[in-house]
Amino acid sequence: MRLATLADRAVLLVGDGAVDIATASHGRFGSDPMQLLAEWDEFVAWAGQAELPAATPYRETDLNAPVPRPRQVFAVALNYRPHAAEAGHVAPEIPLLFTKFPSCITGPHAEVELPDGNVDWELEMVAVIGRACHRVPAAGAWEVVAGLTVGQDLSERRLQLTGKPAQFSLGKSYPGFGPTGPALVTPDELADRDDLAIECLLNGESVQAARTSEMIFSVPRLIEFISAVCPLHPGDLIFTGTPSGVGNRRVPQRFLGPEDILVSRIEGLGELRQTFRSDPEALRPASA
Repeated sequence: MRLATLADRAVLLVGDGAVDIATASHGRFGSDPMQLLAEWDEFVAWAGQAELPAATPYRETDLNAPVPRPRQVFAVALNYRPHAAEAGHVAPEIPLLFTKFPSCITGPHAEVELPDGNVDWELEMVAVIGRACHRVPAAGAWEVVAGLTVGQDLSERRLQLTGKPAQFSLGKSYPGFGPTGPALVTPDELADRDDLAIECLLNGESVQAARTSEMIFSVPRLIEFISAVCPLHPGDLIFTGTPSGVGNRRVPQRFLGPEDILVSRIEGLGELRQTFRSDPEALRPASA
């Protein structure tokens, strides 16, 4: 199934239309997607046998983030060998983790204000946790995944790389720097949940292309590693890393500017489409 948020209400995307979940369930489930994730097993059971009403047409630009208020947002650095190489690093032996602060999460068709600095793209597949869990072995990790979605780990490189250690989390958490969507897609919808084509286009030019099977650490291994330390909660997001082709490693470097159009797509999951504009009130952090 494909769970989305349409005009701030949880819906199922069916064909070319949407079904409002609160209405279809006669109030058994509400309109808040976070509450659905908190009742994930019950919701999946209902959705599997429910007689849904006819889906109604919708505008893709009205879709919001499918998981609008995650409690925790984990992100993985250098999880594709070519990206590690272009960044001048050897491939890591264990996952390298940072966070994107939840206030950066936005929907699949957001217009993003550009802060002062060099804003870069990083297309990523995002895993959504569907069950509260802790210390999950990799062999059972898919069981705690509600679904997958498309994400962009937008990054302002000047702030990100300021200081020792660097400001990874802060430089990646400006408003709108975590586009996600268009829907949460359950793994059973995918021919191979571990091997999906992934591509990012800037103004129509392909700048990143890979397959998720090329990740150094798979979704199950990431969940095992993270949950060994942190209890995971329904709706938590894991940005699983970006392939090569980011702007700050190009020669010459290339960054996002006003009116640029960034399209991020993953096989079976759909696509994001971001446009950008200058923020005339943007100020650089005083210490950066």
